Amino acid sequence: MPLPSPNAIAFQEALLVKAPDVSTLRIAAANDAQAVTQWLNEYRASPQTWRTYRKEAERLLLWLGEQGLTLKQVRREHLMRFETFLGDPQPAARWIGPPRPREHPQWRPFRRPLSPASRRQSLIILQGMYAWLVEAGWVEHNPFRLMRDKRRRLDNRQPGIERYLERPLWEWLWAWINRPLNAEATEKARYQWHRRRLIFGFAYLLAPRISEMAAARMGDFLQREGRWWWQTVGKGDRLARIPVPPSMLELLIEWRHFLNLSEFPSIEEQSALLRRQNGLDGLGVNQLYRLIKETFRQAADALENEQGEEGVALAVMLRRASPHWLRHTAITHQAQNGVELRYLTRNARHSRLDTTARYLHAEAEEWHQQSSSHELAVFSPRRTPRDQHESNP
Repeated sequence: MPLPSPNAIAFQEALLVKAPDVSTLRIAAANDAQAVTQWLNEYRASPQTWRTYRKEAERLLLWLGEQGLTLKQVRREHLMRFETFLGDPQPAARWIGPPRPREHPQWRPFRRPLSPASRRQSLIILQGMYAWLVEAGWVEHNPFRLMRDKRRRLDNRQPGIERYLERPLWEWLWAWINRPLNAEATEKARYQWHRRRLIFGFAYLLAPRISEMAAARMGDFLQREGRWWWQTVGKGDRLARIPVPPSMLELLIEWRHFLNLSEFPSIEEQSALLRRQNGLDGLGVNQLYRLIKETFRQAADALENEQGEEGVALAVMLRRASPHWLRHTAITHQAQNGVELRYLTRNARHSRLDTTARYLHAEAEEWHQQSSSHELAVFSPRRTPRDQHESNP
């Protein structure tokens, strides 16, 4: 049986479920797919959030179609099976595949099985969807609420952020990115060198999400009372202003000089900050993702060539890294540099302090150092504990 081929927002025509009693219904929907579409419409103002939520809802609806279930029929035991499925979608050939346009016959809803953290995130998103559907009168209860204890245990297994580059590796990577080009370098190579330097500097200094990087405009950098700020609309459609460090301002000025623009941007400039090879059009999220991943791959190759066996483990880390690792790296290093939690939370644009607190690896280091003072007595290699006891009656 071939996998259904959904378009942008219609997930399954197979789930033509009769709508609930009109007296309880508060949305205009005739089936599960339409009800979920109504929920997604609440996030139209935030395209990145909309795409993420669509992906998770789509996977659930496609799986329910395979099980012969509707949203209203889902129980806790179904969700346990669904979570197992997220970690191992089978048959793999029908569910897992490389990125393709959604209309392509070989499009698949998974690139790979989901990690425990990704499965937890999926459950959280879908719990929110069900809460909305309960309020809309489409379903009678939210089965995800019965999984709260399980999600809490999953949270407790992740005390901190681990997907980041430790400082020595980041410093090596930044030095590698800044290595001068050969005098014979082409104009294309020079353009790519300057752009890559800006991308990684921007990611490290301001901790943007990749969608925020792709959406950044020249006019988002503005000056107020002699201080420079970066303005962005981030997760949850929230407007934020982040202090621009001197290093970021220098990178911006150098990039603008290379593009033959004036030294500082004006608030009216709506041209893209990160641009394609033509120097005009902005980079999309997917293009930016591939560019960053390719840089990590090239850097890993260079590290192995230079350091041999000593560099293998670090090269593996670079190949694993994704664009979001740069955000984790930025926030972690800010915390290690002593940025106060209240400011760190604002820089990261987190809504909760405990989310930011997961980046406080410096506390873990101090904890480890203090615990190391609690040790066993050091014995001489030539004397056993019995010898010591006998010499000290």
